[in-house]
Amino acid sequence: MNKKLMKRFSILILFAFVCFGMYAQPKPTPQQLAWHGMEFYLFMHFGPNTFTDLEWGKGTEKEEVFNPKTLDCEQWCRVAKAAGAKGIIITAKHHDGFCLWPTKFSKHTVRESKWKDGKGDVLKELSAACKKYGLKFGVYISPWDRNHPDYGTEKYNDVFVGMMKELFTNYGPIWELWWDGANGEGPNGKKQVYDWKRFKETVRKLSPKTVVFSDIGPDIRWCGNESGTAGTTNWNTLNTDGFEPGAKAPSTDTLNAGNVNGKYWIPAECDVSIRPGWFYHKAEDDKVKSPEQLFQLYLKSVGRGANLLLNVPPDGNGLITSFDSTALVGFRKLRDENYATNIFRHADTYHRFGDILKKAIPVSDGNYQTVERITLAEKQSVGVEIKKDKTVNCVVLYEDIRQGQNCAAYKILLFNKSDEVIKEIHGTTIGRKHIITFPVVDISSIEITIESQHHPTVITEIEGYLIKDNLIEK
Repeated sequence: MNKKLMKRFSILILFAFVCFGMYAQPKPTPQQLAWHGMEFYLFMHFGPNTFTDLEWGKGTEKEEVFNPKTLDCEQWCRVAKAAGAKGIIITAKHHDGFCLWPTKFSKHTVRESKWKDGKGDVLKELSAACKKYGLKFGVYISPWDRNHPDYGTEKYNDVFVGMMKELFTNYGPIWELWWDGANGEGPNGKKQVYDWKRFKETVRKLSPKTVVFSDIGPDIRWCGNESGTAGTTNWNTLNTDGFEPGAKAPSTDTLNAGNVNGKYWIPAECDVSIRPGWFYHKAEDDKVKSPEQLFQLYLKSVGRGANLLLNVPPDGNGLITSFDSTALVGFRKLRDENYATNIFRHADTYHRFGDILKKAIPVSDGNYQTVERITLAEKQSVGVEIKKDKTVNCVVLYEDIRQGQNCAAYKILLFNKSDEVIKEIHGTTIGRKHIITFPVVDISSIEITIESQHHPTVITEIEGYLIKDNLIEK
């Protein structure tokens, strides 16, 4: 090859490399992949508001109001385990600035309270309880502080970084760190300019395996609402350049759906409270969401490829009430009973190319490592054939997100024993887990065709269930 041809060839190779880099599909980190597998865990809003009956504390509350005389973090963990939750995230510092651990960076903490004569430490007790019960431990820490005298000055960024260093040094491992983007006035009437870059660098240095939540990540994003629902179209990818948590975040619609060509893998977490409020209020004891309502939230969060973060606030005694625990156990029972029997389990998988059927790698065997790739070739689809007619009203699809999220539009055909189409369902994204419900039908096979995608869609599992009629997504 002469020098001129070699130069042209090198330019073509470089051009292809650059193009591939520009359009490479974002993929989850190992930590994000593990986070996706968590699906459902608990939020615990707990602090002075629990005792003052407020939702947003003013920062002027006397420390002595915090006094959970029978606090039992192991009880929290037992309830979480009974509910099938896989972790707990605690509000270590809410907007009022009160710290549930004796930080040296504030004088508004458990150390100044009457609880345990100022020798108590909620984070220490909860961290130990989570380890004992095999639950992941997460921490919410609000940058807004309505109590700290340095809030609104550059010195406060040092304070916040110092607090985070204490958290990771004394209470780790911390699986998820939750940043609230709220930014109001402090006791001096000033607002803080948060140093988000420094905050992120601090976490990455101290605990690189911790996933960080805020409106825009960097690892997990807010779903754009506090009703616990992800978008019916839900991309795990998001463009965050030029945005910040809080007022400078993307629109709630964008956060709810993600970006179809998002630059970064930042999946959605759906936060919602089991009660109308986030902190415990006795007047709400009869307003706890029912197991059926929680199941609906599950369908609209986990069932749309997001995770469900359900707030269950302890009361003034430091315990989860029977009202909440009963609803949580009922929620667990509904999930266990309705997803106990996969009707498609061990059914034959086939690949359709036009009118030609070929036996395919099983995607109904309960093994999420076996996969089938679906391209946009004409009339290509993956199907599952049952030996005899079965009644179903729920289909669950799993996409291999290790390869990125690729499906942008799909079609599902349900066939009867005469090979006639009796139902056609259209949707957009799949993601790690996608639950589709519909009125009951008797079918003998199901086919999935991808109508739009970034790259070939990789399906890991297709499941079918018959769930109770009153649980169908509304």
